[in-house]
Amino acid sequence: MFEDFYAQLEKLGIVPVVVLEKVEDAVPMAHALMRAGMASAEVTFRTACAAECIAAMRNAEPSMCVGAGTVLTCEQVDQAREAGAQFIVSPGYSNEVVEHCIELGLPVLPGCVTPSDITSAIEHGLHVTKFFPAAQYGGLATIKALAAPFVGHRFMPTGGVNTANVREYLSCPAIAACGGTWMVKPALFVDGDFSRVEDEARKAMEVVRDIRG
Repeated sequence: MFEDFYAQLEKLGIVPVVVLEKVEDAVPMAHALMRAGMASAEVTFRTACAAECIAAMRNAEPSMCVGAGTVLTCEQVDQAREAGAQFIVSPGYSNEVVEHCIELGLPVLPGCVTPSDITSAIEHGLHVTKFFPAAQYGGLATIKALAAPFVGHRFMPTGGVNTANVREYLSCPAIAACGGTWMVKPALFVDGDFSRVEDEARKAMEVVRDIRG
């Protein structure tokens, strides 16, 4: 159903999970990530300006794949889509949200950490799901255990993914991409300087290129 998006996700390798408190930070964030070769962003709906930030990033970097994260309701799906979001990520599994995204033709990555969650996703034609919070739910060991019976299903682990373990995650065939915050933590750009974001993102993309070419 969303095969083109899944192929794009595979190429991206890492999707930065971005929390922005100010719209003014959206454009420099987009530019920093793109300069580093990290052509995506999951802008979380944890802040009131999320939709505005998505629109600003899309306008600033048209070739960037910008999605909405922490999406809990159909109303948020509609807000994200109107702002230009190209995909939706949810922390958990909601039939209502998933079915709404499918109706809209908008790729969705719901959070799935149990066999029942994954079964529901597969029944809706989804072949990649978010695994969150990855560290607390057993990380790569759990993903490998789930991948055994759900042949062909793949995951995007988020939560506890960092520079120390991202290589191990990406080396697993069951991993489509990793979500992470380590290269976009607010402390890195609190002073308005996004050079540290760019540096961390570039290091992360070197790992992606090393593993996936």
